Amino acid sequence: MRETAYLFRLRALDTEAMADADAPVVPAPLASRWRRLLPWALLVLLLGVAQTLLLALTVQHENNREQERVEMAAASAAANVRQLLLRDVQSLQALLWNDPQPAQWRSDAADLLRARREMLRIEWRSGANVIETAADSPYGGPLFVSLARSDLDLDTQAACADAQRLAAPAWSRSYFVPQPGGLGVEVIDVCLPIGPNGERGAMVATLALGGVIDEAVAPELARSHELSFVEGDGTRLARGGLTRGAGVYVTERLVNLSSLTLALRLDSAAGAPRLIPNVATSLVLGLSLALAAVVALLARDVRRRAAAEQRLGEELTLRRAMEDSLVTGLRARDRQGRVTYVNPAFCKMVGFSAEQLVGQTTPPYWPPEMLSAYEARQVQRMAQGVPAHESRDGFETTFMRAGGERFPVLIFEAPLVGPDGLQSGWMSAVLDLSAQRRVEERARQQQEQLQATARLASVGEMASLLSHELNQPLAAIASYATGSLNLIDDAGERPDPPSVAMIREATQHIAEQAERAGRVIRSVHDFVRRREQSRESLSCDQLVEAVMPLLRLQARKCGARIEFEFGSPSPRVVCDRTMVEQVLLNLTRNALQAMVGEPAERRVVRLGARTHGAWVRLSVTDHGPGIEPEVAARLFTPFFTTKAEGMGLGLSLCRTVVEQHGGALDFTTLRDGEGRVRGTCFEFTLPAAGPAASPAAAPPGVLDGVSA
Repeated sequence: MRETAYLFRLRALDTEAMADADAPVVPAPLASRWRRLLPWALLVLLLGVAQTLLLALTVQHENNREQERVEMAAASAAANVRQLLLRDVQSLQALLWNDPQPAQWRSDAADLLRARREMLRIEWRSGANVIETAADSPYGGPLFVSLARSDLDLDTQAACADAQRLAAPAWSRSYFVPQPGGLGVEVIDVCLPIGPNGERGAMVATLALGGVIDEAVAPELARSHELSFVEGDGTRLARGGLTRGAGVYVTERLVNLSSLTLALRLDSAAGAPRLIPNVATSLVLGLSLALAAVVALLARDVRRRAAAEQRLGEELTLRRAMEDSLVTGLRARDRQGRVTYVNPAFCKMVGFSAEQLVGQTTPPYWPPEMLSAYEARQVQRMAQGVPAHESRDGFETTFMRAGGERFPVLIFEAPLVGPDGLQSGWMSAVLDLSAQRRVEERARQQQEQLQATARLASVGEMASLLSHELNQPLAAIASYATGSLNLIDDAGERPDPPSVAMIREATQHIAEQAERAGRVIRSVHDFVRRREQSRESLSCDQLVEAVMPLLRLQARKCGARIEFEFGSPSPRVVCDRTMVEQVLLNLTRNALQAMVGEPAERRVVRLGARTHGAWVRLSVTDHGPGIEPEVAARLFTPFFTTKAEGMGLGLSLCRTVVEQHGGALDFTTLRDGEGRVRGTCFEFTLPAAGPAASPAAAPPGVLDGVSA
């Protein structure tokens, strides 16, 4: 606009000058001449400044455009490198698919090395991390010639340790392998565990970083760019490409793997934009704009645009106000799963700002322990869409706040359709269920308290019934016994036959009343054990499986974790599944509640099982403060409890259930070498399943040593 105005001003001045040309030429004073030349000089100066700025902007535009091309090429190259490395991992996993023998494995490994030029070596290692067999690439000599493999094995061993711990492939840091002739190659290792937790060993593949670049990058990209892997301080590890970079347009991208991050640098061979073509372009553009500008049409267009922008601004302001006033979280994602929009309610819900969320494919409010499951669900939704019932009824999941707190949410998700009628992504409405869950938890606790009160009432009623039913026969027994004693005292040493008959009759009445009291006790016992016990053979894993949801919920509330030491395979027992599951649930809950005041790293409950002859010994160990001696003396006494909300029947019932199976339940206080308490271990025994089981045999001692 400014250049156009200047040009119209210049044309106006030319027109005035042509009109004055017909007039007679009169010499003007020097001051008047300078006054006439000054506007022209200023106009020329302004036009020169405008053209200079236009030229600078054009050059800057060329620089930005070239830099953007380099950025896009770097992103594509990084994606190709990551895809190549993941494809190599899949190929390595395929070697172990059919559990091949060493000879077959060496043949398959050689075929893979011929197909993957970036792979230099594949090793099969034992469980002790010892190389059992290896295969080198046919495209070069052996890799470890100048230095032995054991001298460069530290990073590889660390990667294999991570792989065994995570039960997933793990990458090592890059390291330099010297070669004959003063050369060398920068390589990385990937370690794949063989068998569960790497029990059968591991397979290690060594990849050349330079070969990865050459195989992953397209030839047209390699002809115009120099690619290299660099360290954090800029040190180049390996390079690829068919040309040298000019150092003008340089960018870096991170290649993120499961346990390794590589920095990929892209240096374009193009130099800085040349000046001469841009000068011509700037001049042509300036003249074209000056000649094509029409002030009237431009002004009318500006007015129309201003009115449309005002209406659009008002509508956007109204929509933004409506979205900001919502208490429901809104989230939009594109077809690739990237977050494109979140409203303030959603940001407040998760504790992250919009800048931290927009553009993320893996958002930070996904809990790390559920990341793989959420990613798989997102891929499935992007490919197949949202089921109709979830769009209508929603689905529940778990999010994580910025402070690490997990909370439940209800998500309603629907396709996001653009003005052209094509789906551009997904729109979600998110409801925080934390308050609802707290209300439900409070209701559940109240229900449990009501049930506990009802149980206490039942126990009291049963006690009253027993007292009423037993008082009568006991009173009769006492009366007959007193009468018998009186008759014996009156009869002296030689009782007469009538006295003997009366004593015999009183004794018979005593026996009858005692039998009546026994019948009362047996009827109550039969009522309590009215459900016939059905015992079955099952593994300890199956016992824990049914109560694990309740245990996990209690562990999350207490901020603790549960570990299992059942061995492989897990011992099998013969028991009433329902009753023994209740025993495990009670003991584990007590262990979790005992560690509430302990540091977070000590809140670990271990469940173990091991075979001991004809019996299986199950243990529940915590790291709590232990049990005081005065509490230990009454621990299994019915109605004795140290909890404000407890009934004092849990451990008593646990012991009863274990003893009904022929086993024993006891506990010990665990101490360290200095005699300090480091926890409590409850152990009980159950009959082992199988031919070797002998339930009639006495169970072994619950704990070796003195029980608390």
